[in-house]
Amino acid sequence: MINGYFIFVLATVLGFFLLDVVSRIVNLGSLKPELPAAFADVFDESAYAKSQDYTRDRTRFGLLDDTASLVLLLAFWWLGGFGWLDEIVRGHTENQIIAGLLFIGVLFLGSRLISLPFDLYGTFVIEERYGFNKTTLGTFVMDKVKGLSLSVVIGVPILALILHLFDQFGSSAWLYGWIAVAAFSLVMMYLAPTYIMPLFNKFEPLEEGELKTAIREMSEKCQFPLTEVYEIDGSKRSTKANAFFTGLGKHKKIALYDTLIKNNGVGELVAVLAHEIGHFKKKHIYQSMVLSILQMGVLFFLLGLFLNNQGLFDAFGVEDVSVYGSLVFFMFLFEPISKLLSILMMILSRKNEYEADAYAAEVTGRPEDLISGLKKLSKDNLANLTPHPFFVFLNYSHPPMLKRIAALEALK
Repeated sequence: MINGYFIFVLATVLGFFLLDVVSRIVNLGSLKPELPAAFADVFDESAYAKSQDYTRDRTRFGLLDDTASLVLLLAFWWLGGFGWLDEIVRGHTENQIIAGLLFIGVLFLGSRLISLPFDLYGTFVIEERYGFNKTTLGTFVMDKVKGLSLSVVIGVPILALILHLFDQFGSSAWLYGWIAVAAFSLVMMYLAPTYIMPLFNKFEPLEEGELKTAIREMSEKCQFPLTEVYEIDGSKRSTKANAFFTGLGKHKKIALYDTLIKNNGVGELVAVLAHEIGHFKKKHIYQSMVLSILQMGVLFFLLGLFLNNQGLFDAFGVEDVSVYGSLVFFMFLFEPISKLLSILMMILSRKNEYEADAYAAEVTGRPEDLISGLKKLSKDNLANLTPHPFFVFLNYSHPPMLKRIAALEALK
């Protein structure tokens, strides 16, 4: 039924799609044939041209992926797919929680199946074409199986709990749901580094030697409670390099990709580590965690307001209201708020990256080491050196490399 909710959701879906298309097009238009002078010591003309070709191919492929997803969503919606699926699950069970798990599970599995051909092409064609892919078909399949299994083992119980709470307590259940999911998220931050992430990658303690000694000395200088630095077998899937900080308490992990260790010197790696420590010392980790929990609270509160809203169900062609349908359809209504919060979080994230860079430059006393490491990372990952500001505003959690380097140069 065409009503106000139908028009709002359709306008939102199409509007954000068009916004994404425009941002991608202007981003392609910002590609410049001239190599930025700041990267002349790392990129040659051939490597720079390759990075631009990579940006073009990934952008065009992304547009194709998004267009296919949009067309299939609109077709499923307008042909009555949501109502059809709801009738099927209700015909198999009268238990609302089981019905909800089936309804959401089928939608989730369907989206996974739709994205599978694009994942395969992106990995084994585009990433392969540019020399990044090291994933075998066996590893790819196992990653999907493990991811799906974790979704069942972890996702099903928490989803069942949310459905139960809203079924029992109605619109006031948002507070209980928020508390439950927030507590679950905190528990996962402790457990994921130890029990989940190792399912996908090997985390080996860094071997004794010059690098580990330098890292230990840096952590002592920063008064950072470092228990261990791990080398992660990122080369199992890609030649791209990275480093990250995860976990809380005794379960904290700083992981350096083996590709990063291979392509950088000790000074550059210590600077990268100091950057990660900077996030901890500047309390960025806790800041992000608190904001994420608050954002979750906003979502649950608004969900409570739209629970079992008949007009919303009519817009999606579903006759009978339900908690599980409310959860699915509300996410379409929440999309504008979600996008706004995402943009605000990325603005904050970019600010935090500058702060972590400045911290690393200060504690190492050698901003040039971090500059060198960032330049190598850009080359190794074929990064777009001249992204359009509008695309950065919408999508970048890190500042563009040229701006990060300029800020570090100012600290010399």
